[in-house]
Amino acid sequence: MKHELSILIPVFNTVCVQLVSNIRQQALDAGITFEVIVADDGSTDPQTIEANQAINAMEHCRYICRQPNAGRAAIRNFLARKAQYPRLLFIDSHMSVISPRYLQGYLDAEGEVVYGGYIVGQGDASSLRYRYEKDCEPQHRATERRKRPYQHFHTCNFAVSRDVMLAYPFDERFRRYGYEDVLFGKRLKQGGISITHIENPLGFNTFEPNQQFLRKTEEALTTLHDFRDDLRGYSQMLTLTEGIHIGFVKLLIRLWHCLAGPMERRNLCGRHPNLTIFKLYKIGYYLSIKN
Repeated sequence: MKHELSILIPVFNTVCVQLVSNIRQQALDAGITFEVIVADDGSTDPQTIEANQAINAMEHCRYICRQPNAGRAAIRNFLARKAQYPRLLFIDSHMSVISPRYLQGYLDAEGEVVYGGYIVGQGDASSLRYRYEKDCEPQHRATERRKRPYQHFHTCNFAVSRDVMLAYPFDERFRRYGYEDVLFGKRLKQGGISITHIENPLGFNTFEPNQQFLRKTEEALTTLHDFRDDLRGYSQMLTLTEGIHIGFVKLLIRLWHCLAGPMERRNLCGRHPNLTIFKLYKIGYYLSIKN
């Protein structure tokens, strides 16, 4: 069973031919029975779609184009249903293989759900995403993740049995960016399914422009607000904001965001983004979302 593996890669406007080639070669070297399925979730860039067609020329690999965009939860459920082998390995398309023993790390691992983590690559100090990821990097170590195994789970790099994935699919109400992985972790805990954390990282090297990352952050905060009843206890932002019990304090934070938010935004989209300002901006933005 361990030597039959479906490697599943959801993609949107990203060329992932090199990632597929690298992971395919490791599977061939390991001598396992495998398939690689790349599912395109409504990409809008024709050149990216054309480039990814090269995946279909690789033995054991498929590139499936889907329209319209179904969302991060639905595309992963689709991949799980398409998979033919009992063990699934999900990899995000913007990640990179950094270890020649990456695949072997999952073949050796025990557990129904196994998360390998990621390492932040080289970036520029002017990148808000890079600075944010580097600041969070100590939390990505397996020793730290094991302290709160269900809260420190991400979809970028994990193995799961197909039976578990079909029994606990991602919640397809999550159409916007963010938090579908958090609710997945919560449902695994409710179902008594353990998550094994190992040190088997992929590389994270894609740092979008500051304005784009800030828009994604705002989208994720809106998702968090919409699903706050489902995610309570699994989000530091929820714990922080719901811990403010004095209405006047919340009103002051909203007022500050209204007045200072545009100034904070200019800093975060500029050449010298400040992480403290980023944290303040997120709190103000979340508390300013209309109920």
